[in-house]
Amino acid sequence: MRFRTVLTRAAAVGAAALLAVTALTACGGGDDTEAADNPYGLLQPGVIRAGTLTDAPPNVFLKDGEFTGFDNELLRAVAGKIGLKVEFVGTDFSALLAQVNSGKFDVGSSSITITEARKKTVDFGNGYDFGYFGLDVPAGSPITGFDQLAGKRVVVVQGTVQDDYATKENLDPVRVPDYNSAINQLKAGTADAWIAPAEIGDKSAADSKGKIKVAAKQLSPTPTAYAVAKGDDKLREALNKGLDEVIADGTWSRLQAEYYPGRPIPADFKPGSGSVAVPSPSAAS
Repeated sequence: MRFRTVLTRAAAVGAAALLAVTALTACGGGDDTEAADNPYGLLQPGVIRAGTLTDAPPNVFLKDGEFTGFDNELLRAVAGKIGLKVEFVGTDFSALLAQVNSGKFDVGSSSITITEARKKTVDFGNGYDFGYFGLDVPAGSPITGFDQLAGKRVVVVQGTVQDDYATKENLDPVRVPDYNSAINQLKAGTADAWIAPAEIGDKSAADSKGKIKVAAKQLSPTPTAYAVAKGDDKLREALNKGLDEVIADGTWSRLQAEYYPGRPIPADFKPGSGSVAVPSPSAAS
């Protein structure tokens, strides 16, 4: 009986060990399957969750309740090239980069100009657009250039590259959370000028019924790009690949013509990796 008991206990231990090995193998297989289904570590497999703005046309904005604009439509096209969809979520620009790096969003899409300071918070893909600074002023203002802003009440959206510019120029800017707040300050006469992304400034002036005018523009020194969390190289490289593909097939040129009609492209600006030929808008249509 004692011999039989020892054998029974040994068999039980062996069975438990076998179950443990089987369980570990199953867990390992699950991890492999999950990685295959979600190779970029997205918040939701197959879907890029993108933080964006709601009030910055023609770059990023809401139309009939849907997110659109050059940046967002380009991201949809890029995502399609790598087999992904995009879910857009509105946020404030001042919080966007931190939200991307903390994992609230997979990507930041909002005409984000690449700067050395921002590289400390997020990583950037290849540049997909260039930009100009616009100087909007109330109708009747004597201001005609950026060199006339000293001592003036200048409004900027907090955390933008325009905020950086105004700070570096010692303009002591008034910081607001979004573009509508800046526009309202100009309309109310509580600001002398607004340094804005030029395209947004142009549209805001056109929509103001004569209350706002564009006084000047100047080229921004660095391109705009999509932002991803620090170290998220797989997603960043996939976006770069998709961007080159939508440049090559004419999508980038078509969207440029659709959202920035008549805007000249600087001769030295090369979108994406710079190694892909850019079709003309007529060839892309």
